[in-house]
Amino acid sequence: MTQRHDLGASFARLTRAMVAAEEPILRAHGLEMWDYVVLGALESGAAPTQAELAAAVRRDKTRLIPILDRLEAGLLVTRTADPADRRNRVVSLTEAGRSLVAACREGIREMEAEFLRSVPAERRRIFVSVLEELAASV
Repeated sequence: MTQRHDLGASFARLTRAMVAAEEPILRAHGLEMWDYVVLGALESGAAPTQAELAAAVRRDKTRLIPILDRLEAGLLVTRTADPADRRNRVVSLTEAGRSLVAACREGIREMEAEFLRSVPAERRRIFVSVLEELAASV
């Protein structure tokens, strides 16, 4: 009986390969990986506070600030005072940010299709579905 790799080891290997393949796509659009993560988190709507955004992307809020500074300087996000509590900043995606995320995602989907091309279509569909289900559950 052949031993399989532990799931953690397999996921780690796959993650490293995917990140390495995504980085040049993001760089071509002037983004770093964390920029893309933050922009993607804002696609479904504004973050009521920077602290909530930090929690959503699992990044320490002090490390989030330079990312937001860079994205705001690039006109990809806006930070506005929360009318209910002026100490908070509401972070929103701009139209330019939304367009950039879409362009990056298109490039990433093309890379993923190439990466998975040797896997038969039905197995590929099942793999992506199970992976998304597992990711949503953690």
